[in-house]
Amino acid sequence: MPLMRAWMSPDVPQLPGSGSGRVLVHDTLTGRLQPAGPETGEARLYACGITPYDATHLGHAATYVGVDLLLRAWLDAGLGVRYAQNVTDVDDPLLERAEATGVDWAELAAEQVELYRSDMTALRVLPPHRLTGVVESLEVVTDLIGVLRDEQAVYQVPDPAYPDWYFAVTKASNLMVGTGISLLEAEQVFAERGGDPDRPGKRHRLDCLVWRQARPGEPAWDSWLGRGRPGWHIECTAISLAELGEEFDVQAGGRDLAFPHHPMCAAEARIATGRPMAKLFLHSGMVGLDGEKMSKSLGNLVFVSRLLADDVDPMAIRLVLLAHHYRGDWEYTAAALAQAQARLDAWRAAASRPSGPDATATLDEVRTALRTDLDAPAALAAIDAWAASEGDDVSAPGLIRDLADALLGIAL
Repeated sequence: MPLMRAWMSPDVPQLPGSGSGRVLVHDTLTGRLQPAGPETGEARLYACGITPYDATHLGHAATYVGVDLLLRAWLDAGLGVRYAQNVTDVDDPLLERAEATGVDWAELAAEQVELYRSDMTALRVLPPHRLTGVVESLEVVTDLIGVLRDEQAVYQVPDPAYPDWYFAVTKASNLMVGTGISLLEAEQVFAERGGDPDRPGKRHRLDCLVWRQARPGEPAWDSWLGRGRPGWHIECTAISLAELGEEFDVQAGGRDLAFPHHPMCAAEARIATGRPMAKLFLHSGMVGLDGEKMSKSLGNLVFVSRLLADDVDPMAIRLVLLAHHYRGDWEYTAAALAQAQARLDAWRAAASRPSGPDATATLDEVRTALRTDLDAPAALAAIDAWAASEGDDVSAPGLIRDLADALLGIAL
């Protein structure tokens, strides 16, 4: 089958100098700011991708724009970047939506992945070097399960009809470290986010599915595990290790992945390789609408494609997202979009002037803001201040255009 492709990358202007200091990011597990990526060389990042049945809402967009800020900060600091992202193109939510709408699951996935690509292109999000589907990665997944089997970290439940394979969490001593939740809370969250704590035959209530035996009417593939398909957590573990190698720099995603998804992935990887999976975990906040977190179950989603269809400038959408710190929770409103459009208009008017105030200090401010936990609101405020001032530096408008593009992804 053909490999999944990412989207075309926008050009990233080269800025003068490289500033000083490494990029610092808040690590969810330690609760502290710490350097993300190496001092020199190549930074490696894995971002958990979409399940393609309802793409791309503003919650998705906020996460990937936050990741994009990190990529741009790394590039500006002179680092090479290796970035991988998965697409969970076979999973229960996708199959349920396909059945409910009478659409073939593979066609639905392909349609939503293409929509995601076009939305990311419009928002000028830098693409991963590899956008990898689960369906194309089945051998990678089953090979990793084989490694875990050799370590006695997977087992089959004694179910004569569906002897599914599970990861034994008791093999990992670090599953709950840094999560800040109790075992009881962990079981509740596990159930809410795709787990099955009450499945008969499991050795521990938090053991997670790694291979689901074929059920009638479901897609399935032959393997040494039996005909079936992968579980959720093992997919990201396998794909990230295959694309980035052991102990890469950052694993990123929405805060709803902080448990159980990322700890499960890390536990599986540590048993398979003997080393931590990622050095740092980055999690973005949740986006709300009308007092509730945006979610597929509630149906209160604002889609990037719908805004674009209504002729909203994609740079205004991006500025809505950048107006909030990536780690914070916030609520989308029409007023926020209007404010973002007004900001965009002001920036474009100022950047189109024949001259302006010296912009070197503004460049330094924006660099410092982004290298300090990707503080986009502070970066926006620095450009706001420049746009509201006057000066006679004929090179300043061009520098502002370049820095807004290179560091914030905003095309003026």
